[in-house]
Amino acid sequence: MGISYIENSRLRSLRTRKRLIKEAFEKYIRQQNKLWRKLWNQKRNIPLVPLPEPYQKGFVRFFVLRDDIARSKSADFFNQILEKINTYQYSDNRKFLKKKRKRGKKIQVPREQKLHKIIEWQFPKYKKLEFNYKEQMYFVKTEEYNPHRKVFETYYEFRDPWRFVLRVKPYMITHYRPLDLDLERELAQLDKLLDNHKVRGIIQKKIVGRSYGWKGVEKKKEKEKYKYNNLKNNNLSKMRLSAIEIASIFEETF
Repeated sequence: MGISYIENSRLRSLRTRKRLIKEAFEKYIRQQNKLWRKLWNQKRNIPLVPLPEPYQKGFVRFFVLRDDIARSKSADFFNQILEKINTYQYSDNRKFLKKKRKRGKKIQVPREQKLHKIIEWQFPKYKKLEFNYKEQMYFVKTEEYNPHRKVFETYYEFRDPWRFVLRVKPYMITHYRPLDLDLERELAQLDKLLDNHKVRGIIQKKIVGRSYGWKGVEKKKEKEKYKYNNLKNNNLSKMRLSAIEIASIFEETF
């Protein structure tokens, strides 16, 4: 009698209660993340106010067309490409140096600046990075090893970087964005909630997409780092070969 009453009643099991609590929390996180995006867009769309007196804040470095290319008939064509792949660097002085440790000492070396590389899934059409057929002919497909993700990634890069040169100009601040204290207070409260590592995992897995697991990458790409180094498999020190045979191995390798 008692068992049948429990089975037919609406009493929820422990597993069901845990699942409902988890789903309610995920729904709450989804709502808060949506609210954060809404407030962040409001902050971003606050109109800029011009300064009464503009001031300089360091220097900015970017690419421009070379003088002979700028005077040619194809200047407009390469300008359109440059607008999509140009990069900007900022510095306190004109030298654009960075600190680097060498033999236990910190030294300053020049900062390297390259044109923007297009990720494979963004090429040829992605939002503002839309390239027509003629522009696509000036890009080549390259593959580089990413030491952080430990995988080879495919990019499309401009094949004629010599057409552009770097130029340094003073970086002038002419406008400012006024602060909305109430908006900043709400964003700070939401950041405190959403920056938790467990909540960030829920957002990444349930809202953004899927969670990124390193185990699958390491299992699939364990030895891909050395896939172009064929000399790893050819231990010439343990082989008794003639000079002609060794030279043929190098020719096949390279």
